[in-house]
Amino acid sequence: MNHNDIVRQSFKKQAEKFVAYHMSKVEYTDYLIQKIAATGEEHALEVAAGTCICGRALAPYVKDITCLDMTEEMLAQGIRLAEESHIENIYFQSGNAEKLPYEPETFDLVITRLSFHHFDNPEKPFEEMKRVLKKGGKMVVWDMEAAEEPLREIDDKIENMRDPSHTRILSREEFEEMFKKDFALQCEETTLVPVNLKSWMELTDTSEDVQEEITNLMKAELEGGRKTGFSPYNKDSQIMFDHRWLLLIGVKK
Repeated sequence: MNHNDIVRQSFKKQAEKFVAYHMSKVEYTDYLIQKIAATGEEHALEVAAGTCICGRALAPYVKDITCLDMTEEMLAQGIRLAEESHIENIYFQSGNAEKLPYEPETFDLVITRLSFHHFDNPEKPFEEMKRVLKKGGKMVVWDMEAAEEPLREIDDKIENMRDPSHTRILSREEFEEMFKKDFALQCEETTLVPVNLKSWMELTDTSEDVQEEITNLMKAELEGGRKTGFSPYNKDSQIMFDHRWLLLIGVKK
């Protein structure tokens, strides 16, 4: 099974639960819309769109938006929710972020959210997104930011235990390096997003034994043991941690 098959398999399981998960909260999409500051004239593209959370939120603020993903079950949820909300300027495309089916400089705005840590070769989809973006257009990448260097390996290991489609979380510096040559960065902000450990593992249908192993690693850190990169804490008798979401918005030179 290649990595794309692993991604499809993982998100096929998540499709129905994904919509209700914390990552869909209006407060996050409102923040994103505010930061993008669309004019209403943009032809927009959401890459690795999943259930099209960003695309559906952005639709009222752009001319039109296309949502592309390679997991049919995720796109089906996006289509259903767009229809329920009577969104008419949204289109859906099955496709791979590593080979976008569009001509160069097609879009005014290209966005992807929480996708890069699922890519085998993150430079490849980034280059594709850049290729289809017009000069003067905005590239928006909102993804997790890596833990500090000594803890990155164990952090990624735990993420992969929970979801085998996870590859590697990039650092702020790695994201900056991709943007550096052809973009002027307008925004670079980190937001802490609280996550309930149990709900996080249930979203991906993580097996009971792996859930127990991950929970024990978190409990050990809470008791002063080995650090995981998650910095877990207790809240209302539940184990929580904060994901670091890094938002970068660049204008193509």
